[in-house]
Amino acid sequence: MAVQQSKVSKMRTRIRHAANRYQGVAPTNCTKCGAPCLPHRVCKACGMYGDRQVLNTESQQD
Repeated sequence: MAVQQSKVSKMRTRIRHAANRYQGVAPTNCTKCGAPCLPHRVCKACGMYGDRQVLNTESQQD
């Protein structure tokens, strides 16, 4: 069986695991209106998802 050369401390293990932590989702800008929105989701400002109109917003009804 394989045997470790020396004990890996808790601090060293946590430092190694910290490099793989979840960074969160970076917001992008809507291609239609330029408002910040999450990727792969409907833009709340204009209601567009890609090239399709999905939601009716108040700004478009005026």
